[in-house]
Amino acid sequence: MSNFSNFPRNVLAEGAIMISLAVSLDFISNILPSLPQGGSFTLGAMVPILLFAIRRGVKYGIIIGVIFSIVKLAFNPPFIVSPIQFLLDYPLAFGALGLAGLFPHNVVLAAAIGIFGRFTAHFISGIVWFSEYAPEGTPVPLYSAIYNGSYLTVEFLISAVLLYFIWQRDFLKLK
Repeated sequence: MSNFSNFPRNVLAEGAIMISLAVSLDFISNILPSLPQGGSFTLGAMVPILLFAIRRGVKYGIIIGVIFSIVKLAFNPPFIVSPIQFLLDYPLAFGALGLAGLFPHNVVLAAAIGIFGRFTAHFISGIVWFSEYAPEGTPVPLYSAIYNGSYLTVEFLISAVLLYFIWQRDFLKLK
C-alpha cells in the first residue's frame, strides 16, 4: 500500500469523503435484500469510489477502493471461508473499482470496467470456494457467473445511470 504522506492533501481529503459517502450509501442499503452467500445491490454505494477513480486515476482509485472494502467490513460482517477468498472478495474486488480511472472521459465505460473488475474477483472466488452451492448438474463457472452477475448487473445499471447524470449535468461542479 502507499504511504499516505505522499498523497496530495486534496486527493487524500477527497478520497476520505468518497469513502465516507460510499460507506454511508452501503449502510443505508442494508435495508435491501442480499444473496445467501453474500452480494447485494446498493443505492449507488460504488458511485463515490468509481467517481473518485475517474477523477484521480487508477492508482488512487485502487487504493481508495481497497480502503473502502476494509471500512465496509466494520459495518457488515464478512462471509469468509478462507484468507484467499477474503482477499478476492474484499480488497481485490473493491480495489478493482479503481480500474474506472482508465476511462475518465466515458463514465459509463469507466463504470463497466470497474464493476467488471469487481465481478472477475468474485467470479474466481465463487468457482474456487462456493462451488458446493451450485445446483446439481450446473457447471460451477456458469453458477458463479449467474450468481455474481445477478447483483452486479443491477449495481452496474444503478451506478452507470447515476454517474452519467452526475457527470453530464455537472451537479458537483467536477469539470
